[in-house]
Amino acid sequence: MSAIPADTTRLVAPVGAQPRAVAVAVFLVGIALSLFQLYGAGIEPLGLFYQRTIHLSFILVLAFLIFPVTGPDRPRGPLAWLVDGAFLVAGAVAGGYIAWNLDAIINRAGFWSQTDIWMGILATVTVLEASRRAVGLGMTVIGLAAILYALAGSRGELPWLGEWLPGILEHRGASLDRLVGQLYLGQEGIFGLPLGVAATYVFIFVLFGAFLEVTGAGKFFIDLAYAATGNRPGGPAKAAVVASAGMGSISGSAIANVVTTGAFTIPLMKRLGYRPAQAGGIEAAASTGGQITPPLMGAGAFLISEYTRIPYVEIVLMSIFPAFLYLGTVYLFVHIVAMKAGMKGMPRDELPTFARVMAEGWQFVIPLFLLVYLLLNNLSPMRVGFWAILAILGVAGLRAALDIFVLEPRAGHPATAERIRTALGNGARLVAQALALGARNAVAVSVACAVAGIIVGVVGLTGLGLKFSSMMVAFSGGNMVLALFLVLIASLVLGMGLPVTAAYIVLIVLVGPALTQEFGIPLIIAHLVVFWYSQDSNVTPPIALAGFAGAAIAGAKPMATSVQAWKFAKGLYLIPLFMVYNPEMVLGGPPLVVLWTGVTAILALAAFAAAIEGWLFGRMDIFSRVAVIPATVAIFYPDLRVEVLGAAVILAVLSWNWMRARGGSDGPARTDARRA
Repeated sequence: MSAIPADTTRLVAPVGAQPRAVAVAVFLVGIALSLFQLYGAGIEPLGLFYQRTIHLSFILVLAFLIFPVTGPDRPRGPLAWLVDGAFLVAGAVAGGYIAWNLDAIINRAGFWSQTDIWMGILATVTVLEASRRAVGLGMTVIGLAAILYALAGSRGELPWLGEWLPGILEHRGASLDRLVGQLYLGQEGIFGLPLGVAATYVFIFVLFGAFLEVTGAGKFFIDLAYAATGNRPGGPAKAAVVASAGMGSISGSAIANVVTTGAFTIPLMKRLGYRPAQAGGIEAAASTGGQITPPLMGAGAFLISEYTRIPYVEIVLMSIFPAFLYLGTVYLFVHIVAMKAGMKGMPRDELPTFARVMAEGWQFVIPLFLLVYLLLNNLSPMRVGFWAILAILGVAGLRAALDIFVLEPRAGHPATAERIRTALGNGARLVAQALALGARNAVAVSVACAVAGIIVGVVGLTGLGLKFSSMMVAFSGGNMVLALFLVLIASLVLGMGLPVTAAYIVLIVLVGPALTQEFGIPLIIAHLVVFWYSQDSNVTPPIALAGFAGAAIAGAKPMATSVQAWKFAKGLYLIPLFMVYNPEMVLGGPPLVVLWTGVTAILALAAFAAAIEGWLFGRMDIFSRVAVIPATVAIFYPDLRVEVLGAAVILAVLSWNWMRARGGSDGPARTDARRA
């Protein structure tokens, strides 16, 4: 099997209804951006402002090329080209002005020229418009609201607007010069930490994922998952959990993961007996798990590391067990539904064997092992991504050489000069395609981080974070559970308009001080809780963006699919609570305490899943299901005696269920999942 997929000849993908010249421009600009990023990651690191400003200029140009003012399905007319042409120039100038005049801008810090101010206004408007097109109107509205809030106040540009602010939100206001200095000419606005992470760590790993994608890694992960779980009850659904965890941990997007792996797993789940809504919901829940699974965690690990100053490797190690709990919970839900419905696995003759999958896809394993090895040896994540990409190129070339010079000659196809030239040409096209794809995939997250920088800059300028923390403490009455519930609700509301990464940034800036200072939650756990809760817009009705994507593939109703995704993703809401009340699960501690915490967490989540479905070893009676709820709450309580009591009740309930199942008193299992 060749390492070069057949579809790489389609080098320039169309961009909506736009002409081919636009697609070529997107392709070339994307390659230029990726090469610039590789240069900064592996050859000559650039200064903070040079890296971020040049990156943003490339990203804005790509955004206005890919997303026309007329929308994705209508061609640009003369007026549209005039508007987009102006924004293309503005995008290039937005970062280029600072990169070109950096020394002069630094020398006049605080005493900005009129050109500085007007360029700042132009850049801010351009970033907000790019956000409207590439991310959505919600993000743009929030960014614009933040700017208006900064200008409101007695000494601001809009004092009349400050009169409408409630007392706790009042502030002195900012002048236009001061606001532009904060948002454009400093390190706390557009070019702040969120964009800095997007322009370095995130981009290089998105590019790494693009190289894996174009070389066929998605199919490899799916085949590997089917080889491991396909013949078990509910095999395709279990394969979806495993494959989505593997691919999602490096893809950076739950929705993209649903579309990639769901195209294979959802039809097979339906064929096995899962209802369409169940199949779509399982894929959405599993793909969301990929966003909290190391090493990439949808860019979360890099942002958490930057905000907390904890090394990236430690963030990854801390996140392994919570991710295992979440994916294990989804896997158990899938297993229970399958056993409850009497499902069987797929026939072995329809499944790939582990040996064959590894023989055809070993080249994907080596870069991943190299990535983990280099990270554990404390190499910079940017440099790790650089070497991992080179490793992909190296092993893909080695695989192609083995095919041409060893495997295919054995099958009677000698290595001719024409075949070698074709392989080299395909390889070059593959590299170009991956470079362009990586840049396109990074547009939305970089634009979102730029707008998040605007919000963070306003929060720092106005002291909104401390005001919001005071409001949170007041509304919760000092109750930690209620405070965490408010964080969950806030994340869901923000998720209506913000991508997961941006929602995390905004939330941690607003509620982080309250969680750590007022409620005493350790810094890293506060960040992990907010990051986990920022994922809920993927699976929580009425939003459930990943659920909607799963519904489209499954041919199911979006809301019904979202409800199923919400059910299967219960660990997303419970595990952060467990981290708060049992910090040993993340921070470590005495071995016996850590072991007890891990065992009780597994026990509680397994019992909770069984109680929801009403089945574990067999059908659960209503009294057992009700008894599990307070017992699960008891395990979460940070008192050893209460935890032991809760664990004892759960063990008793599960033991009773096991004995009843062995005695055959549960009645026959149903033959399909349509009533499950």
